[in-house]
Amino acid sequence: MRVLLGLMLLAGGAAAEPQVIYSKSFPGSMPEWVQITLTKDGKGIYTDQKDDPQPLTFVLNAEQAGTIFALAEKLNFFNRPVESGLAVAKMGEKSFRWVEGDKTFETKFNYTQDLDAQALHDWFERITETESHRINLERAARFDKLGVNKALLLLQSSWERKRIVAPEQFYKTLERIVKNESYLNIARDRAAFLVNAFRAETAPEPKP
Repeated sequence: MRVLLGLMLLAGGAAAEPQVIYSKSFPGSMPEWVQITLTKDGKGIYTDQKDDPQPLTFVLNAEQAGTIFALAEKLNFFNRPVESGLAVAKMGEKSFRWVEGDKTFETKFNYTQDLDAQALHDWFERITETESHRINLERAARFDKLGVNKALLLLQSSWERKRIVAPEQFYKTLERIVKNESYLNIARDRAAFLVNAFRAETAPEPKP
């Protein structure tokens, strides 16, 4: 099972390692279901299918992972409700779950007014957006070479809106596009631009 495999990959022999698990179920949306599991060192598993043996893995940097776990702590490790209770439109059932050893806490919500819960939800929405672009780009690169430039345009748009996390996970596919002359030149140029932009963004600050 995809989720089980993902959890096994994350565990890595450290069963007591704290995990933040986010899930969202929203029939009719794209994707209709998603689950993201994150450990404190930034290692993550993304899955949008409940039965798939190949989940996507990614690694957040220390600052990003630290921010997410700090928000979990502010939310009392999900040991309290965050649902607003307001009569608002259905926006999907979402849940935050904290797992640490034999301790598990979970809170579910449709809409929340809690600013920390909103911030945490946005982080997981950014991860979902990022992984959706990764799936779309990898699929286009393999099966729809004429559609690669469109996939890159969408990725670039999200990056310019600061919605992409862990851009290193795109390097392999982008570099393959750059080097393969069977892709359109405009796609190869855009892929090269994105590789350079991502690397400039993630480069460590120079030491004084």
